[in-house]
Amino acid sequence: MTGRDEAADLAAALGEPWTAPRVRPLDRRLAVDQDSVERGLASLVLTVIELLRQLMERQALRRVDLGDLTEEQVERVGATLMALEEQMTQLREYFGLSPEDLNLDLGPLGPLLPTD
Repeated sequence: MTGRDEAADLAAALGEPWTAPRVRPLDRRLAVDQDSVERGLASLVLTVIELLRQLMERQALRRVDLGDLTEEQVERVGATLMALEEQMTQLREYFGLSPEDLNLDLGPLGPLLPTD
């Protein structure tokens, strides 16, 4: 028995006439603004990247505090993290996003990113 037959049987059991649902193209049902979709997607991607950047930064600081890194490694990590932060700033500006736009509100869990 197919889904259509099951639906027709259910409708008959309820005493209602069954008509197949009318399928319309997605663009008729949703008013999609390309700019808002692009900005929303950019916000989501940059949020994930910012979360990873902050996690990497914290891990690097822990390793520096523990003395696990040589002076050269500390310099390289610092330069890399500064370059990544600068790149994130440029990307946020390009898409017209503020740092607060990347901090998703997780309801009772609070914000996704720490607000140091």
